[in-house]
Amino acid sequence: MLDLVKIRDLASNNQSPFYIFDLDEFQGRLRDMQEILGADVQLAYAMKANPFLVHAASELPVKFEVCSPGEFAICERERIDMKRIILSGVNKEKADIEHTMDACGGVGTYTVESVQQFLLLDRCATERKMHINVLLRVTSGNQFGLDEDNIREIVEKREAYPYVHILGLQAYTGTQKKKFEIVEKEIDWLDGLCDELKEKYGFVATEFEYGPGLKVDYFGKDAYNNNFDELKKLSKKLDSIRAKYHITLEIGRYMAATCGMYVTSVADIKVNKGQNYCLVDGGINHVNYYGQTMAMKIPAYTYIHEDGTVINGDDVTASSKEKWTIVGSLCTVADVIVKNLPIGTPALGDTLIFYNVGAYSITEAIYLFLSRKMPKVLSYSSKDGVQVYRGVVDADRINSRQSTL
Repeated sequence: MLDLVKIRDLASNNQSPFYIFDLDEFQGRLRDMQEILGADVQLAYAMKANPFLVHAASELPVKFEVCSPGEFAICERERIDMKRIILSGVNKEKADIEHTMDACGGVGTYTVESVQQFLLLDRCATERKMHINVLLRVTSGNQFGLDEDNIREIVEKREAYPYVHILGLQAYTGTQKKKFEIVEKEIDWLDGLCDELKEKYGFVATEFEYGPGLKVDYFGKDAYNNNFDELKKLSKKLDSIRAKYHITLEIGRYMAATCGMYVTSVADIKVNKGQNYCLVDGGINHVNYYGQTMAMKIPAYTYIHEDGTVINGDDVTASSKEKWTIVGSLCTVADVIVKNLPIGTPALGDTLIFYNVGAYSITEAIYLFLSRKMPKVLSYSSKDGVQVYRGVVDADRINSRQSTL
């Protein structure tokens, strides 16, 4: 992980607030994951977690789960090999499918979310006499994917669609699964469905694509040690099906979370009715932790005082420090990042670093609210040093009828 000296140097040379993504951490984590899972398991980066990391991921042998035309455009700009793309998404419009086929020669795999989507893919492929690979997504009981009866019907009539090659099944049922037993049951469920399709219709699934939704610890002591315990359990569970399928695991949060840091600074200090408030120049429009409840949970952090004193949240003595509620610069009472954070006595210009923001925080936070500036995005790697991925963006230019973009 990027050391504190380097982060402090970046803070002194860049306008606060900003994000910094440690690409060494990101790529190292992917390599560690691959080693644990084994060479026979394919990793797919769910780029919705953080599209800024696509280029770094492309330097490793991973695929990319792409869920929108915008995400696909990012992959095009990054010159991602189309064979590495799994084109997902519930609403695949005809023009976008045609673009992938006409301008890009098709992608590696298309997922199928509905009967109508299957027929649309078939029609586009047939018109071009282009053979395409698809995965049938199984619903878990929500708006995503196909009902199992629809899958049975498609598989039974598969010979009527000569340009569509069904590789197997795909499933993703949600993120941050707290009980690993859920993952085990889902793998058994998908495997059982594949067995049924073989027995009833002679269909042999060769591809088993699954999004396990492994949890990332964001709060408390565990937030400083996001190890691979859950992944090791998953690898062991996959032993029961390795011989039957080519396995692809779609993972986003679990890959990307630990590489990201958000750096903000103290802009104001006040005590209102006995409550300590430390106002920073960022806010909930920039940083968002999955599972945070009324700002009561403390994420991984480091607080750097102007005099050089450092308070790390994982220090056992940190809890005894003076506590302050960290609020942002939005004009809403909802802009509370964390309550009662033990930081000692704050001063204007102090620096606060929040960790584990490499996944979703940068895209899920409410950027455009109140038209405040969108932060600079930096990356760091030992190979390329510090790079600016995005400069500061004036949100008022986006939120105005008289946009100057």
